[in-house]
Amino acid sequence: MRVWVARAEPGASATAERLRALGHEPVVAPLLEARPLPGAALDLAGVGALAFTSRHGVSAFADLSPVRDLPVFTVGNATAEAARAAGFRDVTSADGDVAALASLIVRAAPEGTVLHPRAAEPAGDLAGALAAAGVAARDVAVYETQVVFVLPAGLQPPPEAVLVHSPKAAKALAALLPPDAAGGMDAFALSPACAGPLNFLPWRSLAVAEAPNEAALLALLPKGEPPPKPMMGWPFWLALAFGLACVAAGAAVAVWGSRLFPS
Repeated sequence: MRVWVARAEPGASATAERLRALGHEPVVAPLLEARPLPGAALDLAGVGALAFTSRHGVSAFADLSPVRDLPVFTVGNATAEAARAAGFRDVTSADGDVAALASLIVRAAPEGTVLHPRAAEPAGDLAGALAAAGVAARDVAVYETQVVFVLPAGLQPPPEAVLVHSPKAAKALAALLPPDAAGGMDAFALSPACAGPLNFLPWRSLAVAEAPNEAALLALLPKGEPPPKPMMGWPFWLALAFGLACVAAGAAVAVWGSRLFPS
C-alpha cells in the first residue's frame, strides 16, 4: 500500500522507515514544517523538571540550553528517544497523549517547577492541566509549525492512504485535498482530535487509533507484503564457485595420491 506521511520532519522519515518494515510504500510529503521560534528564550530559575510533547520541543530546547541533568517527562516514546539522543539521562514516557503526560507528572510529583517547552500553537494546555492538579508549571514557546499551503510534490500516482499525526496537519489536509482525491483514499488518524477536521471529506474510510501513539496508528493499516530479502550478488556466487572448485581439486589430488602411493 502507498501511504502518504503528512507529518513534519524528522518524524516523517522515521515513520517512513517503520512503514517499509511493515511492507508498505511510504510517500513522504509533509504538510507542516517545524522550525525554531525566533527570539525564544529560556528561564530555568526554579525549574525542577522538563516536559516535552514533541521531538521538536526537545530539539529547540537543546539548541537554546546546555542543561541535560533535569528529569524529563515526554508524551510518547518517540519524544523520549529524541530526549535521550539529545543527552538527557532521566527520561520517562507517558506513551499517550497530553492528559496521560499530565497524569504521569502528577504521580511523579517532581520537585520545583515543571517547564514545558512547546509549540507556538500547542494542541493542548499541559501547564494549565498541571497547575489545576497542584503542580507548579509554566510553558514557553520555543518552536512553530508552518502549514505548507500547496499540496507537496510526489503524490502521483495518488497514494492509497494517508497518516495524520496532529490536529494541525488534519486541518491543513482538509483545506488542501480535493474531495475527489479523498474519495480514493483511506485516512488513519492518531486521535479523535486528529480525525475531527477530516470528517468533512468523503474518504473511502476513516479510522482512529485505539491509543494516541504511532504503534496503534500503524496497526490500523492492512497487512503489507514483507520487504524482499536481498539476493546475493555476484561476489558471493564467485566465492562459492571458487570454494567448491577448491574442494573438488583437493578431492581429486587425494584420489590420485592414493593411486600413485598406495600404502
